[in-house]
Amino acid sequence: MSSPEIASLSWGQMKVKGCSTTYKDCKVWPGGSRTWDWRETGTNHSPGVQPADLEEVVKKGVKTMVIGRGMSEALQVPRSTVDYLKKNGIDVLVLQTEKAVAEYNALAAQGVKVGGVFHSTC
Repeated sequence: MSSPEIASLSWGQMKVKGCSTTYKDCKVWPGGSRTWDWRETGTNHSPGVQPADLEEVVKKGVKTMVIGRGMSEALQVPRSTVDYLKKNGIDVLVLQTEKAVAEYNALAAQGVKVGGVFHSTC
């Protein structure tokens, strides 16, 4: 199963190819995507992305995780979150969201088992 292409990104809106939903923030993995609801884990811009935000995508067997920190990179990614991924043998890229989406799409097009979490505003 391949990772779905992110078809479009603009402030506060993301579309994933093959999915009719428009996301504000989203999680993607080989074969699927869904809304990334920060309330599920109590995530805020600081301290930022927690391992709990990534567990669902990690369980899908991804080899690379791309984290989009927002258009202005307001979303933090603590060292503990990066360490969690590395401990699970997953390469991690932490980038501004537009760059993150471009990198994610490039990896997906190469057939890499890539997953991601993307914040589409600040």
